[in-house]
Amino acid sequence: MKIIISPAKKMNVDTDCLPIQGLPKFLPEAESLCEKIRGYTYEEQKTLWKCNDKIARLNAERFRDMNLKTGLTPAILSYEGLQYQHIAPQVFTEKELTYIQEHLCILSGFYGVLKPFDGVTPYRLEMGTKLETEGCKDLYEFWGDKLYQEVIKDDGIVINMASKEYSQSISKYILPKERFITVEFGEVHNGKVKQKGTFSKMARGEMVRYMAENQIEDIEKIKEFHVMGLQYAEEFSNENKMVFTV
Repeated sequence: MKIIISPAKKMNVDTDCLPIQGLPKFLPEAESLCEKIRGYTYEEQKTLWKCNDKIARLNAERFRDMNLKTGLTPAILSYEGLQYQHIAPQVFTEKELTYIQEHLCILSGFYGVLKPFDGVTPYRLEMGTKLETEGCKDLYEFWGDKLYQEVIKDDGIVINMASKEYSQSISKYILPKERFITVEFGEVHNGKVKQKGTFSKMARGEMVRYMAENQIEDIEKIKEFHVMGLQYAEEFSNENKMVFTV
């Protein structure tokens, strides 16, 4: 069973808290993307990233000076978003750290697929970015089915807690014999589940934490998650979707 989550836009460097355990699987592809972006003018980079001058200049400097093999941070510590704050790997036990290294996959437009302790450097490149490279019109075409093949290779079961922007790089290749189960969190309004971005990001982090703390290997055990007032809502769930509501 693999758990997939999205990356976060905000990243940091932390080479002291926990050691890296290797380099990303698709490092050559990341190097190719790095060289492509380095070849752009600043204005072209800013257009690609669709951000303000402050963020664009920071990331232009990052790509200019980027070294993908030294001064690296474990991916699980490098991303700073709400989801990662609620995972809080800094206080995990050794057993919990081992669990996420075995089960958790972070999808990335730049690195493809990351294990939690793969060494990364800060970058900006979302999966939905319209970057034309190597004859491909965008990053979905650039990555093709590589991310799917890497995630699915062990037992054919994927627990999806990634946004659609990232999850579709896996879901569109899923075969009937495989299981792709999306986990959703929300509130019930007029008989329908409404998802809110901030709440969902926090809940996804808490779910990863819950699965690590309880060493979840059985899909049915996921339904026992009760954090943040959430409970499994069978009436909104099916074999391909687990819904938790407050």
